[in-house]
Amino acid sequence: MGAEREEPGPARGACPCPCPCPCPGPGHERGTARGCPSSALPAPRHGAMERARHRLRQFDIGDRFSGLPLPRAAVLLPLMVRAGRLHLLLTVRSLQLRRSPGEVCFPGGKREDSDRDDIDTALREAKEEVGLQPEKVEVICRLMPGIDKMNNLVTPVVGFIEETFQVTPNPDEVSEVFVVPLEYFVKPLDYKTFSYKTSSGYSTRVHCFTYHDQEHRKSFKIWGLTAHFAVFLALVIFGERPTFEVDYDLDNLFSSSENYFTNLYASIHERKKSNL
Repeated sequence: MGAEREEPGPARGACPCPCPCPCPGPGHERGTARGCPSSALPAPRHGAMERARHRLRQFDIGDRFSGLPLPRAAVLLPLMVRAGRLHLLLTVRSLQLRRSPGEVCFPGGKREDSDRDDIDTALREAKEEVGLQPEKVEVICRLMPGIDKMNNLVTPVVGFIEETFQVTPNPDEVSEVFVVPLEYFVKPLDYKTFSYKTSSGYSTRVHCFTYHDQEHRKSFKIWGLTAHFAVFLALVIFGERPTFEVDYDLDNLFSSSENYFTNLYASIHERKKSNL
């Protein structure tokens, strides 16, 4: 798990579908919902999308951490292009929920027995929460996972969706849906950070963004694991230094993010062993 390389991601094999252009790697072989150009999404037409695809595929972890003995969950990081700029779709958890009511998060949740992998989990949850049909998502990659406060291994699945997607939130789970320019997570207008020690004793930096949404005429607080994934996604795609400090070596982003995760996992694993 400590690989040192600057062109990360599993090796790409031959394209398993009859399409004439390169396919995005893991998950592609499982149908049009995985990003094949024959899917419901139109052919790429945005330079921003093409650059993002290229960068993201270099950071695809595939099934690298699938063997870790932690309960699994996944979230979908839905990207869209508005006015030539990448935007990220986020949700606000319903106040009826017992865990983290009213907090900003990505569509997602725990894996079910019927899910074949983290991609299935993320797509199923997005459909249940905001009405996003799996075939309307061009899945690009799975990024470095995180571990939430319940010690679930959470894998972020990145996918492109159309700007015209009509959100239909499930009121039992989602109270609001909004979008944020991705660049806000490297050049925020309202940001703060604080140190946090996990239940296993591991100290980490917590990002906290306040986004003032003109469309909804209100402000949203984005923090915790959601902000962690959004920041990493922006670092991967833009390849530039943010206006705030992060826990990575930005000249070796993949290897340092892997080290960050393995140290976090090791602290939890050691705590579990000490409690036996």
